[in-house]
Amino acid sequence: MKHHARTSAAALAAAALLSLGLASCSASADASAGDGANDAGAFAADSDTLVFGVVPDSVDTETNYQPLMDYIAQETGKTVEYHESTDYAALIESAIAGKIDVASFSGFTYVTATNNGAELTPISSIVTESGQEPGYYSQAIVPVDSDISSIDEFAGKKVCFVDPSSTSGYLFPSYTLLEAGIDPETDVAPVFAGKHDVSVQKVGAGTECEVGFAEDSEVEKSDAVKVVDETMVPGAPIVMSNSLPEELQTQLTDLLSEVTIDEIIESGVENADSDAFRATFYSTEPVDDAYYDTIRDICAATDAEQCQA
Repeated sequence: MKHHARTSAAALAAAALLSLGLASCSASADASAGDGANDAGAFAADSDTLVFGVVPDSVDTETNYQPLMDYIAQETGKTVEYHESTDYAALIESAIAGKIDVASFSGFTYVTATNNGAELTPISSIVTESGQEPGYYSQAIVPVDSDISSIDEFAGKKVCFVDPSSTSGYLFPSYTLLEAGIDPETDVAPVFAGKHDVSVQKVGAGTECEVGFAEDSEVEKSDAVKVVDETMVPGAPIVMSNSLPEELQTQLTDLLSEVTIDEIIESGVENADSDAFRATFYSTEPVDDAYYDTIRDICAATDAEQCQA
């Protein structure tokens, strides 16, 4: 896919973090894993269960994560219970209330949750191809037959965003629009699609939304839209609750910091050997809290309400 030229200072910082932040991540994650924890620990449900939360990104979310949940269950000996919130805000509330033990967040969701009191530690970020580093693209899209060719033409349009707490579906798009001199609240007619794939569908149809934003993995599935701009986003984190027993936190960090799909298959998780899982998971790379400082910088630049504690 051709990567477009628009690059902000914040986006460059994101790219730098992607390449420079990993060296110290593993040690930082280990050092922070015990913060707020105690030997006995506390669980969202009970000591035999790990509640696994996800941001509701697409209709296939549960299927995409099932092999990873099965791997965690197999290696820890605990039942892993899937928890998909109705929207990003509900997942953030669940994290703050201590109702999830492990989760796959977006970067913005993680920052918002911890800003509001959720006690979480990032472990790693999923990459989908060999040799890849954590990170993905927030893409500005238009119908494939549209005459619109740049972000500057989004002013006055019905714009599909994903969710007010979505990193690549709202926070980074808001920053990109502001850089183009377009207020994302007053200079466009915002439509919140709820999921990335729905945003792509609505833009492709060209009725509810004339243009929009979504993450690259969903955009590339559609031949009804084309990309006119994109920005690199820090990779989404797998996080764990700091209230879990220290021994379990250490085990989860060891399991999830650096694991490949081949290792998961070799461990005996049969449903990991599928095209669907291979499309969404190759391995994980360790990340730490500082890796998400770029998101905090963009929060400050956009003054996004969702960033505030």
